[in-house]
Amino acid sequence: MPPESRMVSLGFGKFARADKIFAHEPLTGDERGDGRRTKVWVDGIPDPVIASRTEGTILRDMGQEAAADAPMVEEALDLAARLAAAADAGRVDLSDLGRRARRLLAATVTPG
Repeated sequence: MPPESRMVSLGFGKFARADKIFAHEPLTGDERGDGRRTKVWVDGIPDPVIASRTEGTILRDMGQEAAADAPMVEEALDLAARLAAAADAGRVDLSDLGRRARRLLAATVTPG
């Protein structure tokens, strides 16, 4: 199947063609939970579909690996900027920086 017509699982038996997905938004707060992770807008469907998969997973399945990893790069740059600012100020909270670095590194590990 060509990439433009690839089927993407949205979870719980819901699928959409990759070339028909034009937007997605992570759910937050009370909206998120019980299999509710992401709003997905699909061409031809007036209301967003509620997916049980995260936006990063959906993007990877669509063949958009670079876009899926963008938040991780932003977090790494934020961590580096915080470290540089803390070092310039002479106060480095190694506990906080270590925790954030471990979380960032854990997100790069492929399960299995």
